[in-house]
Amino acid sequence: MMDAAMDAAMDAAMDLDSYTRFGLALLAVIGLILLTAALARRFGPMGVGGGGSGRGRPGRPRRRLGVIESAMVDTRRRLVLVRCDDREHLLLIGGTHDLVIDRDSARPAGPAEVDAADPDDPVPAPASPSFRTILRRGQEGDP
Repeated sequence: MMDAAMDAAMDAAMDLDSYTRFGLALLAVIGLILLTAALARRFGPMGVGGGGSGRGRPGRPRRRLGVIESAMVDTRRRLVLVRCDDREHLLLIGGTHDLVIDRDSARPAGPAEVDAADPDDPVPAPASPSFRTILRRGQEGDP
């Protein structure tokens, strides 16, 4: 009888030990996942010395190349607006060959540049066509 009580007490203690080990292992795994996520966010997807995003971080250069916008034209072709430095290029990619639709267009004026315009000027500066307008022209077949 005494043996049965001791066995039950030992089983309960072993169960508590197993649950404690399980809980600590679970916390360790969750901690490693959070640490990995924090490091990935800090250093970016390219690793420590790689390209990362670099936006707004001191000591890192501004990225020179970026895809501003893209739109599907049909099942095989896509219009892509690419920014390189302060110039934007509209490319038609896919199909049998790639095509440059609009080359070396200046970047549209940002809010700071619009505010700097002369308010007394009666004739506003002509705006470059928007991406939507160029896309419509391309779909309609207009040059």
